[in-house]
Amino acid sequence: MSKFADIQIDRGIVKRAALGDVRAHEIIYRAFSTPVYSICLRFTKAPANAEDLVQETFIEVMRSIAQFRGEAALGSWIRRIAVTKSLMFLRSAWTKRGQSLADDWDDMTAGEPVSHGISSHPDDAMDLDAALASLPDVSRAVVWLHDVEGFTHKEIAGLMGKTESFSKSQLSRAYLRLRPMLSVNHVAQPDGAAVGSY
Repeated sequence: MSKFADIQIDRGIVKRAALGDVRAHEIIYRAFSTPVYSICLRFTKAPANAEDLVQETFIEVMRSIAQFRGEAALGSWIRRIAVTKSLMFLRSAWTKRGQSLADDWDDMTAGEPVSHGISSHPDDAMDLDAALASLPDVSRAVVWLHDVEGFTHKEIAGLMGKTESFSKSQLSRAYLRLRPMLSVNHVAQPDGAAVGSY
């Protein structure tokens, strides 16, 4: 889970920020800029784009904080803005590339894992960040939102303008693609024997 929930901001600071207090804005920015950057980087994979999205997120936060009712934690509200900005960025990128939000999954995943640059040797196993980075944008976003940020399929569907079944199918397909990248099929023993899957 992200660090958003761990960050506590005094309600008085939020009220001051809603009134336009620059110092209160700075306190909120300093408290949340690192987790916002982290989530934006997960979506964009490019530091420059993530930095731009951090700025866009906090422009929106400061513009809208007067409407923040405090029904949820401030961190949850800011996280949702960051996710929305990141998804808007990805949608823009998909549009520019003429790619649909649905991904043509079969074109991306046809064939054996080795054909996608995934080694069949466990010593070459990829770490989680590299595995996630290898996923198509939509699938990576769904995995991150569902498994790391804790969004439900209904919430993901709402954020992406799709159905719950779309979110579920993207997650399932992403798991199929991630599994061979993250699993160790055989571990060599000192005598040359191998043990089974982990």
